[in-house]
Amino acid sequence: MSGNRITDEQVRLYMKTRKSKTQELAAAKAGISERSARRIEQVAALPSQTPRRYWRARADPFAQVWDTEVVPLLRGAPKLMAVTLLRKLQDDHPERFPDGMLRTLQRHIRQWRALEGPPKEVFFPQDHAPGHRGLSDFTAMGELRITIRNVPFAHILYHFVLAFSRWEHAEVVEGGESFEALSKGLQNALWQAGGAPQEHRSDSLSAAFKNLVEEQDFTARYNGLLDHYGMAGTRNNRGESHENGSVESSHRFLKEAIEQALLLRGHRDFEDRAAYEGFVREAVMRRNRRNAAAFRIERGHLQELPQRRTTDFVEEDALVTRCGTFTVRRILYSAPSRLIGHRLKVRLYSDRLDCYLSGAIVLTLTRGTHSLLGGRGRVIDYRHFVEALKRKPQAFKGLVFRDALFPREAYRRTWEQLELRLSQRQACQSIVALLEMAARDGVECVLAQRLEALLIAGELPDVKRLREEFAPRKAELPQVTVQIPAPSIYDALLPSEQEHETEEVAA
Repeated sequence: MSGNRITDEQVRLYMKTRKSKTQELAAAKAGISERSARRIEQVAALPSQTPRRYWRARADPFAQVWDTEVVPLLRGAPKLMAVTLLRKLQDDHPERFPDGMLRTLQRHIRQWRALEGPPKEVFFPQDHAPGHRGLSDFTAMGELRITIRNVPFAHILYHFVLAFSRWEHAEVVEGGESFEALSKGLQNALWQAGGAPQEHRSDSLSAAFKNLVEEQDFTARYNGLLDHYGMAGTRNNRGESHENGSVESSHRFLKEAIEQALLLRGHRDFEDRAAYEGFVREAVMRRNRRNAAAFRIERGHLQELPQRRTTDFVEEDALVTRCGTFTVRRILYSAPSRLIGHRLKVRLYSDRLDCYLSGAIVLTLTRGTHSLLGGRGRVIDYRHFVEALKRKPQAFKGLVFRDALFPREAYRRTWEQLELRLSQRQACQSIVALLEMAARDGVECVLAQRLEALLIAGELPDVKRLREEFAPRKAELPQVTVQIPAPSIYDALLPSEQEHETEEVAA
């Protein structure tokens, strides 16, 4: 057939059939043309024994410049692309090398690199023993465009993979690749797997390695974490992510699985972070079910876990200022006013802060992240400032972290309208009253819905009417009348003399 090379089997079949059939029938049976049949009869050798001849259909257009101009450029910079070299030749030789010669130049360069080019990196496939290696890495999730209540959710994913069975564990992480996130994710993975591998491998995470030195040097916290679980720590060479390939390739497949699940779901918005974490966890479990047989084998080779987890937090001290705030790692947090002037012992976890005073926990806050614009992040709870703002409502307008006080978007937009249409005094009093109502009466969500409706209608909120509508009603106590019975009626409960005599006879 045209375009297909004739094989030795076709030639043998043709020659065998040709002994008893005509040339036309034998060629048809072998699947070749009559012209090819005539050529076969003229050549005694098989196709595999006949070297193929290649010849040019036209003169090489780069023959005069190849050795003098192109090859020196390739030797100086082997990564030069063909399109770059063609542009160079077009500048040096106008109207001599049209764009249509790009494919020809690409074939020339490919052939030169195969014969004279620099050596390429060799990838060595690895045979992983069960229970020997576990790998950790973080991967960005921005491309999935996840939102929480229609607000973009900036996060990354911690990903752990056992090299032999491909069993994996993933956790949602807000913020960066911190030691707290690594410690929490790794420990959760080990306890879920039911054992620890002999070796833990990662790339050059700053949470685990002192990257200012060339030699491998663990941080003290990471070294303690490895010792607690009896694992040896290794890392791949810097900039060589493929050396962590067992987890790097799993990143792509896991994100593809989450992406496909989102497409089936029909939208990418979640009610809260817990709902999204459950969604990711379900995607990981589906992938693990496919590797269940291999994991059962690896589970028997994992090391036993210690009796308890090790610490997955970092402690820092923070002074609560007279503004009712404190700063931890360049992020501003709020605290109840009663803690002003006290120095707190703060434990930083990957997702929260636990604040202690004299050994007792006094405050738990969600861990904040840095602003996307590069400014200092803020985690402000408006409930901490409501009572103070009631006494000084006009301080609200110029408050430095005013925008962080609004619990929902509807409150912020309401403030914009109040500020635009009322005096400063009235606007501040109204917004503070609304925040007080939301905090004191527990109506933050339903009040936000009502404010949204008022904004659509172009009306300002009537604080007095809203307070009457949403403030909890005082329960009316029922009137209970207790009638004390006469003592004499209790005598009826005592047995009579006749009944007493009957009981004695029976006994």
